[in-house]
Amino acid sequence: MNPPSSAAAAASADRIELMQTFVRIVEAGSLSAAATQMGTTQPTISRRLQSLERSLGLRLLQRSTHAMKLTEDGERCYGRAKELVAGWEAFEADLRGAGDEPEGTLRVVVPHAFGQQQLVGPLAEFLRRHPRVSVEWLLHDRTPDFIAEGIDCAIHVGEVSDPSLIAIRLGEVPRIVVAAPSVLEGAAMPSHPNELARLPWLSLRAFYRNEVSLTHAVTGESQRLSFRPRVGTDSLYALRSAAAMGLGVCVASAWLLADDIAAERLLHLVPPGGRRRCPCT
Repeated sequence: MNPPSSAAAAASADRIELMQTFVRIVEAGSLSAAATQMGTTQPTISRRLQSLERSLGLRLLQRSTHAMKLTEDGERCYGRAKELVAGWEAFEADLRGAGDEPEGTLRVVVPHAFGQQQLVGPLAEFLRRHPRVSVEWLLHDRTPDFIAEGIDCAIHVGEVSDPSLIAIRLGEVPRIVVAAPSVLEGAAMPSHPNELARLPWLSLRAFYRNEVSLTHAVTGESQRLSFRPRVGTDSLYALRSAAAMGLGVCVASAWLLADDIAAERLLHLVPPGGRRRCPCT
């Protein structure tokens, strides 16, 4: 089988891009000026012009060291190319709704607790700014199958391990170690993470089950603890309630526990050493 000719290869190139380049060359007045405007190099612009000329079988420009002039064919091509490019750009803008008010339905997956308490305010503000948009607000702590479930985007607490996903870090969600006063049974407040291993534990199955890694917020010292949880749950709210009832120690988001700590229903153990940081993306 013979390899495709250069003319055939040029014919398979993006004709719209070649026409856009040709129009830009004419309007810019030179290949170098067109390259600057299009954010590319002069050789690239020259190759595109040559590809267009080969594909059409026409000479479009007469060039010398100091001047550039359209041929008769080039004059005709420029008029038609300009119409074609304008029509294509209008077509793309229409499909994208460029310049129009966003509209449609977004399917968004958010963590249970975050989605119920922390993120409804930003959601309401977003909807006020875009009255033609509606949102399906789906509460899951797992990473969704975006294609199979028709999900547009997700807010996820924790590391993103799938390399096919595009993730943007939004911030950090500090997690702290807490327990009800009754869990200590009158003993002294733990001064080191090692002392936590002797206490009963609760687990949040979406993030930790029978071991947890704690990082000192100031020194960066890390400590991994293993335990057999008395209660395991996939609900952050259930975890907080079980901790407040004295069923064991847990690691949970600081924002959720702030009121319980202020009311002394829960104690922040080993502060600030019992802190676990997790990225929110």
